[in-house]
Amino acid sequence: MTDKRGLIAEALEELVQAAKSGGPKVRVGLMARGSEHGPAELARAARSAQAQDPRLAVVLIGPRLEGFEDLEWIETPDCEADVAQALETALAEGRVEGAVALHYPFPLGVTTVGRVVTPGKGKPLILASTTGASSSQRLEAMVRNAILGRAVARSLGMADPTVGVLNVDGAQLVVRALGRLAERGYPIRFGESVRADGGAVLRGNDLLAGAVDLCVTDTLTGNVLVKLFSAFTTGGSYEASGWGYGPSVGEGWPRVVSIISRASGEPVVAGALLYTASVVRGKLPERVAEEIGAAKAAGLEEVLASLAPKPAAGTGEAEVSAPPKEPTEEEIHGIDVLSVDDATRELWKAGVYAESAMGCTGPVVKVPRKDLERAEGILKSAGYL
Repeated sequence: MTDKRGLIAEALEELVQAAKSGGPKVRVGLMARGSEHGPAELARAARSAQAQDPRLAVVLIGPRLEGFEDLEWIETPDCEADVAQALETALAEGRVEGAVALHYPFPLGVTTVGRVVTPGKGKPLILASTTGASSSQRLEAMVRNAILGRAVARSLGMADPTVGVLNVDGAQLVVRALGRLAERGYPIRFGESVRADGGAVLRGNDLLAGAVDLCVTDTLTGNVLVKLFSAFTTGGSYEASGWGYGPSVGEGWPRVVSIISRASGEPVVAGALLYTASVVRGKLPERVAEEIGAAKAAGLEEVLASLAPKPAAGTGEAEVSAPPKEPTEEEIHGIDVLSVDDATRELWKAGVYAESAMGCTGPVVKVPRKDLERAEGILKSAGYL
């Protein structure tokens, strides 16, 4: 009877707190181990984020810290692999609705959309994208980044964000591709450069001024930009402003996992927690499905096919099928993002099961532990390593 009364009391307390804060709390897990600034930096960020948003409940995942008993913990041994596994389990079991992690092995096709403070006017700028990869083909990835970035903006409450494309290789091709989608009904609205010649292709000046709501770029450039914007006042060792590298998005991807770096300080970690809670409330996976559906209705597949690299004459190969699926416990690093799919197929040809994926430091090929040494040898011989 006592247990029943206790459960009822807890339920009533939750209802009272939800009513006071304006609705049910969003539960966001935070990987609480691995920061270059120590675990207390992460715990303080959790407190700060909860103080700023009463509808946020942060669940720290890692070794419990003395002095932070007021926070909720999923306690683990002091081992990075155990923390990562506990985070994965919490997401799978629904104990948390989103997560903030220092690293996460996203599959190819999933990327993250960051957010920074622009120094010119203090305006937020969304960067699509900053880790992971929406495609192994660079131009296709940037087109998809625009679509996925719009989904993130909409989950934050922006009904019609302005979009620009950073002036990197292929920017004009990407603008034209997005323009074709717009002509066929995809609701993208281009912004304007602050430079005299205007247009949707953005220079560095436009990023500093926050000329648009959403800047589209390739992942590696976006990753560098987040680091520059968040740490330029500190000499680089401490990320002091912004919201981090952002939540994960991809076609059919159901999870909201946001990325911070080991250099992220308390303000950025707190910002990442708040950002994650906001897009969870905004039903980010549903917004992604809507955006991709609208883009496909406007001819996305045809537009992407027009951007695909054309094979040189006489170099075509028969399609290679994957061997039977096996658990992939090991990762092979050092392969260029534009070659990761070819490297995977090279292993398939040799009878080794492999999967391409994207970690925070770049692309990886995942292989069974028993085949690691052989797979590395094959890739070295083929020139991928």
